[in-house]
Amino acid sequence: MAYWFQDPAIKGLLPLATSTSIKGLVTFFNSPALVIGANSLAEGFMPQPSIIDIFNTRCTTKRSFFVTDEFSERFALKAARVLEGAGFTTFIWNKAQPEAPIDNVKECAAEMTRFEPDMIFAVGGGSVIDSAKAAWILYERPDITDLGQVHPLGLLGLRKKAGLAAIPTTSGTGSECTMAAVLHDTETHRKVPIANGDLFPDIAILDPEFTLSMPPKLTAGTGLDALAHAFDGVMTPASNDITDAMGLRAISLIFRYLPRAYRNGKDREARLRMHIAASMAGMCFGQNSCALTHGFGHAVGGLFNIHHGLSVGMFIPYAMQFYGPVTDKFLDICDALKIGGKSREKRFAALIRQVKRLMKELDVPLSLKKLGIDRGGFEARMEEMVTFTMEDIDTFFSPRPITREQAERILRYAYDGRDIDF
Repeated sequence: MAYWFQDPAIKGLLPLATSTSIKGLVTFFNSPALVIGANSLAEGFMPQPSIIDIFNTRCTTKRSFFVTDEFSERFALKAARVLEGAGFTTFIWNKAQPEAPIDNVKECAAEMTRFEPDMIFAVGGGSVIDSAKAAWILYERPDITDLGQVHPLGLLGLRKKAGLAAIPTTSGTGSECTMAAVLHDTETHRKVPIANGDLFPDIAILDPEFTLSMPPKLTAGTGLDALAHAFDGVMTPASNDITDAMGLRAISLIFRYLPRAYRNGKDREARLRMHIAASMAGMCFGQNSCALTHGFGHAVGGLFNIHHGLSVGMFIPYAMQFYGPVTDKFLDICDALKIGGKSREKRFAALIRQVKRLMKELDVPLSLKKLGIDRGGFEARMEEMVTFTMEDIDTFFSPRPITREQAERILRYAYDGRDIDF
């Protein structure tokens, strides 16, 4: 099966479109409206327009379709009750699945088409929000039969039927603030990233109360996903001053608050700060791209069924070590984390140690072997991992171009937990 990111013409145009010369001519920065805090879904009087006021002005038929899963359905019910109290008709579809399988997305779109909403609510983690985005495309554009061909060149022309509101229940993917979604093609065992400027949600509601029930392992995995977004979003040549500001602040917040949220899931301050950090990291990478953390993470995670956040997060130190010889951009991250040193080399080494220390605090393995991947299976699928990594669109935004041979070496180093020395 062919995907848009395998098209050499698109692959050539995207890095050019985000080059320094083009950014100097015109730079776009898009973001949903953000509603932040534990009182985000307040029904009573507010000193400013309430969430109901916002939706009343945007919705003419007042029909709201909720995309969620069985775990997050309780949060969708809370949001639906608020809307129903204002005269909205609601429908909750609670069958979203992890990793957003394309067949599952099509089921959601069919139900959405039957209900005919004018506002779609995605309530859940990244997979739920990604599923809602993809189903929204099929609802608005029934002529699109292959989601694997949805690319960022040109707009889809959405919002003729409905808008999109995202209410994340995890703090990681940042999908509530991006134009991207990652789907899963179960036939080929591939992660399929899609992207389009129309996929930015209209509104993102960041209620930390919805994240208090996240277990420690999920807290760690989603938090590392956000960290990978921020690291790569800063390091990629496609970054700009605004995305850097978002990414660097997200990194600072994650290092400070992720261990707290991991140790105590009821720590409301930590949960709020992680929610904000994840959205900031989303706005960082969502305007340019990730790079090798996600190129490798998509390949390994898809083939070996590893949680997305763990698979991309584990590659942070390896990707950074590969970038190190060709860029000093990591010094901005060192500044954000107050990492000093007498030379760039000493500061870089201290940064890698700090990343690894954070992962150990979160009880996250530092090698693919310790993630539970059998060596025999790893070797058997090496060719697929390398191919999937090299074809992944994020790989094309690496600050250091990579060859197939280097990709294979990095995978082998990461399997054994060895530092990249080439």
